[in-house]
Amino acid sequence: MEWRDQGALLSVRQHGETSAIIEVFTAEHGRHAGVVRGGAGRKIAPVLQPGAQLDVTWRARLDEHLGAFKVEPVKSRAAAVMGDRLALAGLNAITGLLCFSLPERENHPLLYRRTITLLDLLGNSDAWPLAYLRWELALLDELGFGLDLSKCAVTGTLDDLAYVSPKTGRAVSAEAAGEWADRMLPLPESLLGHGTGELGDVAQGLKTTGYFLMNRLATQMGGNQLPHARQRLVDRIARHSAID
Repeated sequence: MEWRDQGALLSVRQHGETSAIIEVFTAEHGRHAGVVRGGAGRKIAPVLQPGAQLDVTWRARLDEHLGAFKVEPVKSRAAAVMGDRLALAGLNAITGLLCFSLPERENHPLLYRRTITLLDLLGNSDAWPLAYLRWELALLDELGFGLDLSKCAVTGTLDDLAYVSPKTGRAVSAEAAGEWADRMLPLPESLLGHGTGELGDVAQGLKTTGYFLMNRLATQMGGNQLPHARQRLVDRIARHSAID
């Protein structure tokens, strides 16, 4: 068995004395793992940095085997994030959530394209926190837990949308929420595709996406928590929004 593809490196762990096992989110083969011979050595290890874009060739005797990767660097994203703690936290949250949530070897071409676009924004544009929030919405949708924010679930109105129902994942207007407003999740402008993407607004949106990531996605997977890297990003965004 053999195929060639391109993708973003999600994780690296040492395997034996000289090799490494990597996970790559690829364009056509989804999240895929394999051994890199010599991956712990001085020649290849610097290339295997999470977020790096790689050209990979995977080989195995049988399809169900772990297999081995031959890797060639396409783009390093380390330089863009290493001097920016917020961007680095974003990178770790993206790779952590993808490793946590994506079924292995299941193709997700639309999510892949959105992920690459987001990774390229990290450290290079102030717009990436808003793009990250929208990416979490896309992740939920891709995995079958999408939110319906198009209109009020109670009245059908398109205006004054202010909350998200934690039970249905649907938008609710301020008027329709009434006395139940304190039981609803926030629906900031950033989740609706409006606004300027201010960090305080993004932080409110992450509270809502985080609820569904935890209570829908993680629960279905049999877990009781999300990757710690996501919470570290949420905490950093909250601190930065307080400063701003």
